[in-house]
Amino acid sequence: MEQQQAIYNTEKFQSSEQLWFWFLYSKSVRNGFIQNSMRGTRRVCELVDVETLITKLYLSGKLTNEQLQVMKEFGDKRRAPHQYIWRENRAADQWRRAMDVIQDAAKSRGWIE
Repeated sequence: MEQQQAIYNTEKFQSSEQLWFWFLYSKSVRNGFIQNSMRGTRRVCELVDVETLITKLYLSGKLTNEQLQVMKEFGDKRRAPHQYIWRENRAADQWRRAMDVIQDAAKSRGWIE
């Protein structure tokens, strides 16, 4: 008998922001905090892949502790900091720099179109 393998259509991300928000959302789902509403979508990478990428970028000095804090804070808010809101101006700069680093690394892995 021939075994059938499941064929999944994988979907790439449009940007590093989309990748980051998907990662945080999926971790929440995995941890049971919220219900999964994206069951039919299969991504080109797994949660552990993104976690490993972020860790490597941090350990290599490409992402700073401040950038990670901003990514977590605004990731939990499910939005990017806004450069035209005075109190978010510095966070917006750190966010943009972090997303540029992640964009380059994720593109080289084929996760972003």
